[in-house]
Amino acid sequence: MTASGDIVLLVVRLSDSFSEFWPALARDLGVPLAQWTPAEPGPPPAGASVVLVAAGGHEADVAGLLPRLAAPGDVPVIAVGSAASHRLAAQIVAAGAADYFALPDDRDGLRDALAAAVQRRRASLGRAALAQLEAQAHAFRDIVGESPALKAALERAARVVPHGDATILITGETGTGKELLARALHYGGPRAAAPFVELNCAALPAPLLESELFGHERGAFTDAKTAKPGLFEVAHGGTMFLDEVDHLAPELQGKLLRALDQKSVRRLGATVTRTMDVRIVAATNTDLLAAVQARRFREDLFYRLNVITLELPPLRQRGDDVILLAEFFLRKFGAQYKLPQLSLTLEMRRALLAHAWPGNIRELRNAIERAVLLSSPGTVALAELVRRQTPPPGAGPLPFPARLAQIQQAAAHAMLDAAGGNRSEAARRLGISRSRLQRLLEGQAEADEEEGEPN
Repeated sequence: MTASGDIVLLVVRLSDSFSEFWPALARDLGVPLAQWTPAEPGPPPAGASVVLVAAGGHEADVAGLLPRLAAPGDVPVIAVGSAASHRLAAQIVAAGAADYFALPDDRDGLRDALAAAVQRRRASLGRAALAQLEAQAHAFRDIVGESPALKAALERAARVVPHGDATILITGETGTGKELLARALHYGGPRAAAPFVELNCAALPAPLLESELFGHERGAFTDAKTAKPGLFEVAHGGTMFLDEVDHLAPELQGKLLRALDQKSVRRLGATVTRTMDVRIVAATNTDLLAAVQARRFREDLFYRLNVITLELPPLRQRGDDVILLAEFFLRKFGAQYKLPQLSLTLEMRRALLAHAWPGNIRELRNAIERAVLLSSPGTVALAELVRRQTPPPGAGPLPFPARLAQIQQAAAHAMLDAAGGNRSEAARRLGISRSRLQRLLEGQAEADEEEGEPN
């Protein structure tokens, strides 16, 4: 009806009495005027800031009309009639109206009441707008760093924060902070009061993932003893964060695309669809376009998700940000474990800058926590901060000659290293399941071979 944030006077006309007064009244108040009659099909226009029920000669119908208006609690509904009756006024107020005025005698009182309602509404909208600006200004306060590479990504992200319907794809290596950025986009934007729901698409097999996303009805499958809403329903009005979206099974890719295009979902075992209002933020640490070209990811879904792309740089490209992050984590873990305040020596700073940090911020965070806990109280041991990891059994060059199980275990560890510690990516490169990779890493290949488990 009007732009968001406008103050609108809605006149609900039960009669045409005093109809010439309403436009003049709206002009005096400095607000737009909208009019509606109960005889019109559909509900009254949404977005009114003040509702005035013009009931001259039909005052007895006001109480029955109020539930149909379904005005929010912060929108006053004022009734206007021609009968000056205290009893009638009390009945109308008891039915839910904020006040009742009899015209023409109460014109000044009506004008004053509407002016006060408009002023309160303007103040409320002003506070809401200020709160929104404050939220946007601090949306990225938890993302630490001053490097040009990070600032460029955050400046791009800040431009889409106010737009709550824009679909966003966040890319970057494992551990660069994709989930943190997704949360900043949600809590700094217009959907902040609604749920933020996250789902790792690599964490569940396809049948369970489908049930998690779309929900199911009772009896939809063997263990479905009760109906369960899907995460899309849970996230209604808010944001759905789909991490490692490249791991979606092909059949789920099609269903996700359909849900996004139609803005509706259907539970497993259901015959009806449910409308959803959800903003999608997806994330991946792989090249989705390459996955499209390799026919592992649907091209139409790729373009549907790739509306706005935000790429987070790896830590090795962020220069002195590694020092800022290390100091941030020192303060965090020092306070968490109630230890004396710690600081970095020049030697430690040099060591932090010299390290490649293949695991990015996650690796740095873990290194700082380890050093805080294992160093002498009040100190940070350099050996603990950037110590080299002892290669796990089977890591390094493939052993040969050796038993098949040892070769497979070594290959699994080597691929895990090549994937920067990302087990899902290592499993994908090896062409096996994540659970299979885990068993190989633990040296259980022989048992799998004996059981004849497929890859």
